[in-house]
Amino acid sequence: MSHDMSHDAPSRSLAESVEGTSRQNFGLTDWGQLAATALVFGSAFLWIALALRSLSPGIVGFGRVALGGATVALIPAARCAVAKRDWSRFALAALFGQAGPALLFALAEQRIPSAVAGMLIAGVPIATAIVTAFFTRTLPSPTRVAGLAIGLVGIFLLTLPSLTSLGAETVGVLMAIVAVAAYAVAANLFAPLQQTYGALPTNMWLLIISSVMLLPFGIAGLSDSSFEWLPVVALLILGIIGTGIVWTLFVAIIGRVGAVRAAIIGYMVPIVALLLGVLVLDESVEPIQVVGVVVALLGGYLVSRFRSQ
Repeated sequence: MSHDMSHDAPSRSLAESVEGTSRQNFGLTDWGQLAATALVFGSAFLWIALALRSLSPGIVGFGRVALGGATVALIPAARCAVAKRDWSRFALAALFGQAGPALLFALAEQRIPSAVAGMLIAGVPIATAIVTAFFTRTLPSPTRVAGLAIGLVGIFLLTLPSLTSLGAETVGVLMAIVAVAAYAVAANLFAPLQQTYGALPTNMWLLIISSVMLLPFGIAGLSDSSFEWLPVVALLILGIIGTGIVWTLFVAIIGRVGAVRAAIIGYMVPIVALLLGVLVLDESVEPIQVVGVVVALLGGYLVSRFRSQ
């Protein structure tokens, strides 16, 4: 069933949209949805690492958005038309929120461990708050500033042991940082789109557009890829569950609670990525990184408070 295209939320200013439709502090449902989303997003770095064992970064990037888009498109409620005025915003949101990060993280994980890539996601809340302040031309509240500062300390503690020993892997870290910055921009574009079209149509079109963008990389990567069951299954899980189903849930969360508060998922994802990196891929974790997780979570809680507090 198509949505009524008389809605005009995307034509509203970003300042009117990016704070979300909910003005309440997070309840159990909000925290539960964020935690479930963080579990899946945190595992994505493991699936990427496994997929890269026989598939090229181009195939992994294209495959995850194409599989995700096809999955969401199977749901009748996702199929609605897009107003002509909104196609440019959809294209930008697809580039910064799906296509760009999908390719960049695949390229990055050729150079850095999955746990390091996952830890760098902890920069999303800070980057999102900065980008949102720029778009809305409003300064963060004192509570949010305190949360960002504490979160920054947590990120520093999380990444310090890995970053000091990267050496030639610096390029991979830079790729991941660019992807984090792209997520911050996209979060501010997702909110008004979700508030007009709903999460299912928004994510479907974002993934379809992203598939078109990454198709050349997928074709180019065919010659560097080979079929092995584990990498293929990992890509299927990454695309269908992570990029299709759970990203739709996250787009809905962004529309409801706003770009900055939804971005605190960046404080939860590193925990999952670290645990899976240690337990599955035998990656090492320093005690200081455990401290960093606790500090980052405290910062995330403060950032989640509404802007008036």
